[in-house]
Amino acid sequence: MKVEQKDRRTWLWGCIYVGAFIVVFAISVIIKMTYNPLSGEMNVNWNDSVGRMYTDIAYGDQEKNKFDLYVPADHTKKSYGLVVYLHAGGFTGGDKSDDINMLKWLTSKGYVAAGINYTLRDEKHPTASVDTMSQEIKKSMPIVKAEAQKLGYPLDRMAIAGGSAGGTLALLYAYRDADTSPIPVKMVYEMVGPPSFFPQDWISYGLDQNPAAAAGLFSVMSGHVITPDMIGTERYKEAVKGISPYMWINANSVPTLAGYGRYDKIAPFGAVKHLINALNEHHVPYDYFEFPHSGHGLQNDNKIYAQYMDKLNEYLDRYMGS
Repeated sequence: MKVEQKDRRTWLWGCIYVGAFIVVFAISVIIKMTYNPLSGEMNVNWNDSVGRMYTDIAYGDQEKNKFDLYVPADHTKKSYGLVVYLHAGGFTGGDKSDDINMLKWLTSKGYVAAGINYTLRDEKHPTASVDTMSQEIKKSMPIVKAEAQKLGYPLDRMAIAGGSAGGTLALLYAYRDADTSPIPVKMVYEMVGPPSFFPQDWISYGLDQNPAAAAGLFSVMSGHVITPDMIGTERYKEAVKGISPYMWINANSVPTLAGYGRYDKIAPFGAVKHLINALNEHHVPYDYFEFPHSGHGLQNDNKIYAQYMDKLNEYLDRYMGS
């Protein structure tokens, strides 16, 4: 009976914190839609002389299993680089169309670009998790490659990127799935994507003080059953490994460009140290930009943003060519 009561408390705390998490990340969607730190310098006068866009190409059976493909006007090259950008939205909202400026800008630089949707956690999909979303992204890549090939754009290298939830999914693909990618992954860039899921780092949600709530929320996010007694053990690490990008970093991981806000309470800033420590430990080339006056929207540090943009262009030139 006591075990059943304990499980019920964990379930109830999970429901409460999932609800709170959804509300907070809904706010993050609004932030990202009303202020995108990457949008200012990415306005492109889009026309046929720049490229073409093909929308809602299916890569699976689920409603959200669609992607948009942007191809440059110049179709004379023997091969092209692909840049995939994954949308923000806290794993509960957002859409590939939110990143249209980014995708058009990348295409104007000569890359094939793709925005990919994935099944979000909502009332219709209560079992969707960060892990299932990452598996859908993985599933989409051969289809993206094949569609580009059909259009006359053979792909031989790729970068993957994203913001917030999309940043986490981009890091997962770059570190966990690069070895099996149908297109060689050369780099990853992202902003404010949670790289780890330890309760002690998620203090803005009070998870450091509430093991039952932490177990409930991270059970939902990981897709695995986590109990309060697992927290702090190897069993816990194994349960969240599938959604924790930093755990997949090794000496062969791709160069990484990352940006985080010191005052971010939506994707807690305390989690960033695990990413940086792992990159240092394995001697992975990376550049990290800390936005000292900003939260999740990164809206208060324009000089740092400009430096990030300069470094992004440098990364694209160095690792992706043109």
